[in-house]
Amino acid sequence: MTVLAAAIEQSSPPSPPFITRPRRSAVLVTFKEPVRYSTAWAIQQQFHAERLSGRRTDTLMLLEHLPVYTAGRRTKPTHLKPEDTSSNDPAVPIETVSRGGSVTYHGPGQLVAYPILALSAHAPGAKAYVHMLEEVLIRTLLRWDIPGHRVAKAPGVWTHHPQGEVKIASIGARIDRGITLHGFALNVSNDLRPFSRIIPCGLNGCRMSSMTEIRQTAIPVPSVAEQLAEVFSAVFQLEWTAPSSSAMTTAGIETRPPGAGTKRTKEYVFPA
Repeated sequence: MTVLAAAIEQSSPPSPPFITRPRRSAVLVTFKEPVRYSTAWAIQQQFHAERLSGRRTDTLMLLEHLPVYTAGRRTKPTHLKPEDTSSNDPAVPIETVSRGGSVTYHGPGQLVAYPILALSAHAPGAKAYVHMLEEVLIRTLLRWDIPGHRVAKAPGVWTHHPQGEVKIASIGARIDRGITLHGFALNVSNDLRPFSRIIPCGLNGCRMSSMTEIRQTAIPVPSVAEQLAEVFSAVFQLEWTAPSSSAMTTAGIETRPPGAGTKRTKEYVFPA
């Protein structure tokens, strides 16, 4: 039995009750089109510096990436399988990143979230923070009648599939001077074939799936993003509000009205 199989056999720990408190103001940032990883990372770094200095409130970035593999600090050469590629496959770049975990794939159709938060305001430490991110994902999936669950020692969210347990969302975070970076990726409708060219998250035997594959119907990323923003605000007790003009330091920000069902939400959208 593999380590992964043994972990799956363990029951997931119950979700702890989340303490209700007055909601804090925060900013939701979305993007019109898939974003290059290097561009999103530069914006993360800017937002991190602004949050650290107190010039920015807590911020959540929601986006899709152009195709890219990201290799975290625990990536080993054996987690990459270049022999599985062929001349007919489009070249997908590999970015070495500062988050925890091993290698994963990002691409269009996958919803990526980068929370830039002051950790002490939300969780006592990294483990509790990851648990809260998992809770956001599990609650979002339930809105689509997809039961998600945790697996011991394998951060992320898993679900049931006729072929066995599959991973539907990955988490890889970093805490730098008390401010969070990186985040999680939820497979909505993305192409799953690129995962076959790596060992996802460094877990032998790990099969990746998506919401579309589980439900056997097309699921639009914007709808999932809107719901996930609502769930995130509930779990982290945040209120999406407009930033002050002094906080809007990144060029090209524009605003658009909130969608239906998000009366408190104001989204700040970067052009591609």
